[in-house]
Amino acid sequence: MGGFAQVTYETSGVGLAAILLYAVAVYAILVIPYWVIFTKAGREGWPALIPIYSTYILLKVIGRPGWWLLLFLIPLVNVVIYIIMMNDLSKSFGHGVGFTLGLLFLSIIFVYILAFGTSTYRGPAGATGTAMSPPPPPPPMPA
Repeated sequence: MGGFAQVTYETSGVGLAAILLYAVAVYAILVIPYWVIFTKAGREGWPALIPIYSTYILLKVIGRPGWWLLLFLIPLVNVVIYIIMMNDLSKSFGHGVGFTLGLLFLSIIFVYILAFGTSTYRGPAGATGTAMSPPPPPPPMPA
């Protein structure tokens, strides 16, 4: 009669501490650029520390309504909303489609570029469809 060998694993406090340290490091890497992005947009940076609230603040920075947060609960719709948000974030700082693609496919790198690069906040892109202000009207013609 065959029996199964029992394998037991023992975890130590050091392993748990390493996992916790790793989680804190990853969290910090993700929070730091959003803190700077929020401050560049004229908002306080601390909301970047709170996961769902930071997304709500990001929606406000890009000019989208806060109820869009609920759209993240709908499968496939959440992907579309995320793409729109990244496009609006890119436009809000004066960038185009290429930067949006960078935010989508190389997120962490492009978020840091947005935060610590020379990009300046130009206003919420989602509110008007574009963050670029229209050119001033031409001067009136002399009579």
